[in-house]
Amino acid sequence: MGIDAIGLYRLGHKLHQRGVPVLPGMLRKVIHFLHGSYLPPEAEIGEGTQLGYGGMGIVIHKDAKIGRHCLISHQVTVGGRSGLKQLPVIGDYVRIGAGAKILGPVHIGDFAIIGANAVVVKDVAPGAVVGGIPAREIRKDPDPLATYEREMGLRPQVDRRNEVKAVPPPLTSVAR
Repeated sequence: MGIDAIGLYRLGHKLHQRGVPVLPGMLRKVIHFLHGSYLPPEAEIGEGTQLGYGGMGIVIHKDAKIGRHCLISHQVTVGGRSGLKQLPVIGDYVRIGAGAKILGPVHIGDFAIIGANAVVVKDVAPGAVVGGIPAREIRKDPDPLATYEREMGLRPQVDRRNEVKAVPPPLTSVAR
């Protein structure tokens, strides 16, 4: 396995978090030279996220947030729009097709699918499939978890931090 853009990004991101001054910027330039991508160490890209074709041509704004276990194809842009300060927030398990553009203050829900060459300028609901210019909802999956498992062959890890835990009834001791 060769040197891919996400591996170099993760190293640069860790160094940036620890306050190393020059090396993260140098790694960003190495990523740009080797893969033609702009992956700044300041960007938040979740664990398990993969970049298609090693990350060729991907541009991510330094203040964008990308969730866990996403799949981002080549030539994707995640960035801002002129005159708007907010940036995209992408949920977990999102798949983004080749050449897609996600621009401005949009929120992409978990398990959403962005079609190839789509231009997303509005929020995308969880489990929705969008495509076109500008992107419109093509369909909404009633059970995105099962669809993801069927199509990707993987069972996603469910985030249990927000689930309500059932409290078992108290045990009573009976003296005999």
